[in-house]
Amino acid sequence: MGLPLVIRFSEENFRVIGFDIDETKVQKLNDGESYLRHIPDDDIKAAAKNGFTATSDWTRISDCDAILICVPTPLGPHKEPDLQYIRGTLDSIKPNLREGQLLILESTSYPGTTEEELVPVAKERGFTVGENFFVGYSPEREDPGNTKFTIKDIPKVVSGITKNCQEVTEILYSSIVKKTVPVSSTRVAEMTKLLENIHRAVNIGLVNELKMVADKMNIDIFEVIDAAATKPFGFTSYYPGPGLGGHCIPIDPFYLTWKAREYGIHTRFIELAGEINASMPEWVVGKSSEALAKKGKNMQGAKVLILGVAYKKNIDDIRETPAFRIIELLQEKKAKVDYHDPYVQNLHRTREYDFQMSSVNLSEETLAEYDLVIIVTDHDAFDYELIEKEAKLIVDTRGRLNISNNVFKA
Repeated sequence: MGLPLVIRFSEENFRVIGFDIDETKVQKLNDGESYLRHIPDDDIKAAAKNGFTATSDWTRISDCDAILICVPTPLGPHKEPDLQYIRGTLDSIKPNLREGQLLILESTSYPGTTEEELVPVAKERGFTVGENFFVGYSPEREDPGNTKFTIKDIPKVVSGITKNCQEVTEILYSSIVKKTVPVSSTRVAEMTKLLENIHRAVNIGLVNELKMVADKMNIDIFEVIDAAATKPFGFTSYYPGPGLGGHCIPIDPFYLTWKAREYGIHTRFIELAGEINASMPEWVVGKSSEALAKKGKNMQGAKVLILGVAYKKNIDDIRETPAFRIIELLQEKKAKVDYHDPYVQNLHRTREYDFQMSSVNLSEETLAEYDLVIIVTDHDAFDYELIEKEAKLIVDTRGRLNISNNVFKA
C-alpha cells in the first residue's frame, strides 16, 4: 500500500520520503524502478521529479510532518494477530518523532490497535495527543490491478484519537482523494476495515460451500451465479475459487475473532467461513485426483502443470496464494509439479514455503507433456483456446472454460 500512496501524494506535489528496511527496494526506487508490476517505472520517475526519495535512514523521520505506517499485519501460527511489523516500525521511528507531527496507521488490525500501540509511543516521547502531536487511523483501500478505481476515486475513511487528530487526518487525505468519510473514533475505522473484508470472506465461503454442493448435484455453480446475477436487487455476485489469497481477505477476519474472545464472544459464522475457504486447496486436489482417475491415471507420478500462482489475476502478488498449498498437496501425493505464470518468473521463499521453482514456457509442446493442467489463477494473458486444445486434461478452478470431455470444474 505504501508505494501507491507515494505516487498519489507526489501527484499533488507533496514532498514524499519512502522508508523501508529492504535496501534492494530503496535502491530500485531511487534508480527510478518500480518493484510492483501494476505500478510502472514512469510513475516512480515522475514522483522523483516532485522530490520523492526512498531511504532506510530513520533519522529522516524528523523531517516529516505526517508519517503513514503501511506495514503488513500477518497472523501467527495459531491465527493470532502478529503486530511485529507495526511495533518494529514504531520502535524505529520513536527516537526521531517531534512535536507537531501527525502519525497515522493504515495497516489493518483489530479495534483498539491505534489506541493501544501508537498513543503510548507518543506519550513516551512526552507529547500531548491532540495538542502538540496527532494520531489517526485511516484504513488502506486498494485493489491491485483494478484500473477502474484508483486511490483518488476511492472514498477514504478517516479518524483520530481526538477531534483535533481527526480534523488534521481529514485535511491530509482530502488533498489526495475526492471524498473522505470521517468516523467518530479510530475503533470505528478499524472495525469498518474488518467489516469490508469479512463481508467478502463470508460470502466467498458461502459460494465455495455451494460449489461443493452443486458439484455433487452435477450443476455448474458458475452458471447458477450468472443466472442469479440477473436479479436487479438483493443479490451480489461472488465467485468460488481454489481458496483465498492476498494479504487482507484470508487474514483480517481472524483479527476480529481474536479480539472478540477478549469480550467473551465466539464468532462462529466468521470462523466457519474461514475454515471453508482454507479447505479449498484440498478440494481442488481431490477433484484433480478424480479427474485423473476417470482417465485411468494416478496422481502419483503424474505430471501436473499449475497455471497461475499469483493470488488473483493480472498481478504478480503471491501473498497467501492458495496455489502454494495446492502445489504442496500435489507433491505430497508424489505428483511432478511445474507452474507457469507470466507475472511470476521465480518463486521466492516465503514464511511457509520454499519451492525453488521457476515458471516454464507455455506452448503446444509443453502443454502436451502434462497429464493434468490446473487453472489456479485466471490471468487474462493466458491463451485459453490453446490450453483447451492442447492439454490432455484440465481442472478449472475459476470457471474460465466450459465443461467438456477434458475440462473439469473444481
